[in-house]
Amino acid sequence: MRIRPATPADLPLLQDIERAAGEPFRTLGMTEIADDEPPALELLERFREAGHAWVAEAESDGAEGDGDTARPVAYLIGEPVDGSFHIEQVSVHPDAAHRGVGRTLIAYAADRARDQGLTGLTLTTFTEVPWNAPYYERIGFRTLTDPELTPGLRKIRATEAEHGLDRWPRVCMYRGAP
Repeated sequence: MRIRPATPADLPLLQDIERAAGEPFRTLGMTEIADDEPPALELLERFREAGHAWVAEAESDGAEGDGDTARPVAYLIGEPVDGSFHIEQVSVHPDAAHRGVGRTLIAYAADRARDQGLTGLTLTTFTEVPWNAPYYERIGFRTLTDPELTPGLRKIRATEAEHGLDRWPRVCMYRGAP
């Protein structure tokens, strides 16, 4: 596996990864999340142009016609918010799940955040989805209390609520820079 900046040619593949990564939400009765459209190409391009879109690529499985190319199996996008790097989205294709791909992307983002002088990482996530808040806790994130929320995080949460994401319990989480 290799982490690298996303290219313009990757962006439609990131949408495919997002669609596939949404499917497991159906098993939890969260069909609206599973059916949600992936980020628009224009939004992905904005993150890419800012240098805040990375892909994890796996080596080719050697299938006929693949050659020696690698393919993206996961991605992470984000941006600085109030002194931390806010992970807007991290998605792993189910075929690459449970192999440390997400953890590796998050570690890469943490290194980039530190290099930019940011204090750590933030994200928002569902509390009752096993591969969301419980997973992030296992890799060092902690839930922020209401008084700890920065103005930028409050704005992000308000936007999420406007989009109906508060139908399921959500939290903001933080992990300090390594």
